[in-house]
Amino acid sequence: MKYSIIVPVFNRPDEVSELLKSLTLQNRTDFEVVVVEDGSQVTCRKICEDYTSLLPVRYFEKENGGPGPARNYGAERAAGDWLIILDSDVVLPNNYLQAIDEELASDDCDAFGGPDRAHPSFTPVQKAINYAMTSFFTTGGIRGGKKKLDKFYPRSFNMGIRRSVYQSLGGFSSMRFGEDIDLSTRIFEAGYRCRLFPHAWVWHKRRTDFRKFFKQVHNSGIARIHLTVRHPSTLKLVHFLPAVFTLGCVALLIFSLFFPCVGLLLLAYALIVFVDASFKERSPWVGLLSICASFVQLIGYGTGFLRAAFQRYVLHSGDFEAFKDTFYN
Repeated sequence: MKYSIIVPVFNRPDEVSELLKSLTLQNRTDFEVVVVEDGSQVTCRKICEDYTSLLPVRYFEKENGGPGPARNYGAERAAGDWLIILDSDVVLPNNYLQAIDEELASDDCDAFGGPDRAHPSFTPVQKAINYAMTSFFTTGGIRGGKKKLDKFYPRSFNMGIRRSVYQSLGGFSSMRFGEDIDLSTRIFEAGYRCRLFPHAWVWHKRRTDFRKFFKQVHNSGIARIHLTVRHPSTLKLVHFLPAVFTLGCVALLIFSLFFPCVGLLLLAYALIVFVDASFKERSPWVGLLSICASFVQLIGYGTGFLRAAFQRYVLHSGDFEAFKDTFYN
């Protein structure tokens, strides 16, 4: 068997159903699906059982331990030569596996990642959040865009790796946030070859409101400092930009009290985001929401980055995460 698709799940049965349905429409059949329920209160067991006549899907349950250990649990039980790691909130286009085949045939590698898109059926808020996570004007395009300020590191929402390479690296760490970048970094450090497969993209739902989105990106900012402790050479200029943006917003707001024209800088940035997002999504409403999403993304990540830097380097604390008990609320 060529591919084992590993999906960790936590309280998302409806999304798993959509993912499994998209897998039944693939134009390749040499794959299996390994679903790992990571201590959910609302399970997707029945949904997986309903798809067993349509897909080679296997379902496992384990105690909650986070996404990394859940993926490792699935990898230990996988049979494919390649492990494809997907989040439960993605949906695949029909040619997803074919695109991977074509990329591997044209230029082989040891690991790969693909970008994500917003489906036309997504809500305006989901489309705005997708813009904020992928735009050159927010993340520097490092999540798979053609324009980027740093090299591409595969993310676990859409990631593939040879099973032998996965095993040699010990799989994912126990980090709850940033565990995919940790693994991608170890892939590079071990000398393996990793590529972006631009045509192996997925539709990715992400968060459904700005409050949940803030919690996600705030923890991503915290994780960047934890990753820097593990891999000091991975800290790049692009990772400082949200923190600089956050401090800059505070400074501009203070100065605008005395020099009102200074506030025009923030308005200029908002206008750039509005025009770019409106054009890409063909919706001025999504453009307006993208302004909110972009500020949430940058300030959420920036405050997490600054918070973790202070706790790590001033207070000398260890790894931690924010909103531990309310992250999914």
